[in-house]
Amino acid sequence: MKDTLAALKLIPLCFLLLALGSCGEKSMKMNDPHNIKGVISYNREFNDLNDTQLKVAQAIGIPIIADREAAEKMKKQLKEIADCENYVIDSLTHSIPFLIPGAAKLLDTIGSNFNDSLEAKGLNPNRIIVTSVLRTQHDVKRLRRTNGNASENSTHMHGTTFDISWKRFLKTDKVNGHPTEAVSADTLKMVLSEVLRDLKKSGECYVKHERNQGCFHITTRKS
Repeated sequence: MKDTLAALKLIPLCFLLLALGSCGEKSMKMNDPHNIKGVISYNREFNDLNDTQLKVAQAIGIPIIADREAAEKMKKQLKEIADCENYVIDSLTHSIPFLIPGAAKLLDTIGSNFNDSLEAKGLNPNRIIVTSVLRTQHDVKRLRRTNGNASENSTHMHGTTFDISWKRFLKTDKVNGHPTEAVSADTLKMVLSEVLRDLKKSGECYVKHERNQGCFHITTRKS
C-alpha cells in the first residue's frame, strides 16, 4: 500500500517534468503574425517610372561608365556593398556591388527597418536579397540581349539604384540557438512593401514594382 501511495505521489512530478520539457521545445522562436496590412496595390503604390527615377539619378549619381575597368577608377565616389546582417547580395551577372553613399545608406535602412518590422509583427527574421546594383554600359548592352524590359537609359548606371527581390528572402535559421519557422514570401513581401511605402512617402526614394522581374526597383533621392 505504501509503495502504491509513493508511486502516486511521483505521478504529478513526472507530468511536471514532461510539461517543462514540452515548454522547452515550444520556447523556440515561433511565428505569431499580427498587424500585417501591406499596401492596397503594389502597382499603384510603387509606380515611379524610369523617367522619374532617371532625373534624380542623373542629378546625384555618377556619370555613365563604359566598363568595369572604368568602374574601378570611380571607387572613391562609390561604396562597395557586401552581405551583412540587413541584406545579402545575390549572384550578380550584369552588375557590380557598388552604390553612391546615399543609396548604400538607403539599402541598409531598408534591411534594418524590414527586420524591425518583422519583429514588431511577431515574425521570424529574414534578410532581403539584392539582385542588381551598379551597371556599366557594357552590362546594359549584354542584359538587353536577353531582357527586353531592360532600359538603355538605366538608372542602374548612375550608382543610385538597386533591385530587391520580392519573391525570395533569406531566412535566419536560428534565434537564440533555436530553429525558426519559415515565413511565406507573400507575407514577407507585404511587410517589405510597408517599409518601402513609408520611406517613399518621407521622400527617401522612388520605387517601381517590377512584376516580370520579381523585384522592387529602387532609386535613392539622397546623395
